[in-house]
Amino acid sequence: MGVDHPFARHDVAVLGERLGWQGGLTLDYVFRGEDHVYIECNPRTVEPANAAASGVSLPELQLALSLGERLEGLRGGRPGMRTHGSLTILLGTAAYAGTRKAVIVELLRLIAHQGQYEGSRECLTPVLHDPPRAIPLAIVLGRILFFPRSAERLAGAAVRAYSITPDAIERVASGSAQARRR
Repeated sequence: MGVDHPFARHDVAVLGERLGWQGGLTLDYVFRGEDHVYIECNPRTVEPANAAASGVSLPELQLALSLGERLEGLRGGRPGMRTHGSLTILLGTAAYAGTRKAVIVELLRLIAHQGQYEGSRECLTPVLHDPPRAIPLAIVLGRILFFPRSAERLAGAAVRAYSITPDAIERVASGSAQARRR
């Protein structure tokens, strides 16, 4: 669900400033009440469809920043917008439940927009608006229906293909420290 938390805006501003960051940066976090924990950081802009669903065009903002334009009156998105990614939901269901039945039940909920998907918008694989996106969804769905326990391996391989290694983190940290000394 789309939210607007002042602590997240502050933390991203501090992180960007300390790193001297000039590009896209995406942080995922979990929150409950006043408590929050960051669970993922991407050194690029990801999932712009989630932001677009709430009225923010991340590609336009990034282009404006790249061109050195000042962003006067920058506004956040509309809190409360709900989005989901069927592919990741089905992979997660297969990984955690490990049964075909659980995957099929979740798939039916997604198709019918029932339960937590009521009023939610598909952002990862919007097959009704872009039919070719059904291809990867069908491939992954077929694999996890035949082999539900393969979901963790499948997702893990995808994440490893783009994850930042500990060595890369150390190089960034060293480079940031050297830049601050200059």
